[in-house]
Amino acid sequence: MKLTKALALIMALAMMFALLTGCGGSGNSASAPAEEPAADTAETAETAEAAEPAAEEAAEPAEDVMVFHIGGVGPLTGAAAIYGNAHNNGSQVAVDEINALGGSIQFEYKFEDDEHDPEKSVNAYNALKDWGMQILVGPTTTQPAIAVGAEANADRIFLLTPSASSTDVTDGKDNAFQMCFTDPNQGITAANYIKDNAVGEKVAIIYNNADAYSTGIAQSFTDTAAEIGLEIVSTTTFTDDSANDFSVQLTEAKNAEADLVFLPIYYTPASLILAQAKDMEYAPIFFGVDGMDGILDLEGFDTSLANGVMLMTPFNPWGTDEATANFVDAFVDAYGSKPNQFAADGYDCVWAIYEAIQEAGITPDMSNEEICDALIATFTGGFTFNGTTGNDMTWSANGEVSKAPIVVTIQDDIYVNN
Repeated sequence: MKLTKALALIMALAMMFALLTGCGGSGNSASAPAEEPAADTAETAETAEAAEPAAEEAAEPAEDVMVFHIGGVGPLTGAAAIYGNAHNNGSQVAVDEINALGGSIQFEYKFEDDEHDPEKSVNAYNALKDWGMQILVGPTTTQPAIAVGAEANADRIFLLTPSASSTDVTDGKDNAFQMCFTDPNQGITAANYIKDNAVGEKVAIIYNNADAYSTGIAQSFTDTAAEIGLEIVSTTTFTDDSANDFSVQLTEAKNAEADLVFLPIYYTPASLILAQAKDMEYAPIFFGVDGMDGILDLEGFDTSLANGVMLMTPFNPWGTDEATANFVDAFVDAYGSKPNQFAADGYDCVWAIYEAIQEAGITPDMSNEEICDALIATFTGGFTFNGTTGNDMTWSANGEVSKAPIVVTIQDDIYVNN
């Protein structure tokens, strides 16, 4: 027992001596642990050597990337939300495509809801201005665009609206431009198309005299027809209150032997006209404008009645040209449905701005006024643009677009380009 205790004491003393020796830093006892940091140092050196090429490559100046702040305004909620959401989604597809090119021009994009209200649209515009907006795509609808246009003109921010079609949007504002046809332009273009392509020889017009859109197109169509020698044999009207019985208008057109009926109206009354014409066995060519776009989606409408109907629209989602097909595919991939004309207009706005920036040599470090002036000079200086809503587009000094119409014929529930 005593021997055991003595042995334990000797072992304890030996362990203490070993610990004290290690702490004292003797060359032998410290050599092993010291080798581990040496190994780590070697690994670090190897890693550093391996990283040197990457570091040197990163240090080389990369291609200059110029980021422009593009704003959008339109109704994402409320009664006109279908238009604003389409505009926003179409613009977003274009922004994504441009940024994916990896070029020196990149867009940062932000969209604000205005609920189709002029006062809220101005608030949305001011929010985007605080964000750093340099160019505005919008507003979507006319009254907000008129209100915002005045603000943007004072601030010297360039504005390109996809779909605000009134001439009041651009009147007196050299910074405001339109991608869509103006209301008068639709009537002018339709009359010239019918005459140039011999679509009809004797024309009847049925329009809504209580609607500014319908009246404006009908008036410009009538004026142009007189100038170019297109014969109008009947002109009749209706109002919203009487837009359920068109027997009088159709009978007059039929008795006048009109072989084409021009309908500068929306698709709901147009659907009734088509049905009532069939009932009275009157089968002229019916020719509509962009207000008829959507008739195939009208609930309860017999789409077979639309077979053979012609209409002038800025966009045909069934178009087979490469630009349209690529846009439709990208839009369907992103949102799961075919785009409408408002989406196509928004898409074309962004691409037109991108091409104009390139042509003018604009850089984002320029002031808003310098950017605005450069874009005005470019858009009015012979700049041409091919998009999904028209080819060879040019712009006049009053901001109005000139482009070849897309006239389609409805066949088996799709639009077929003429």
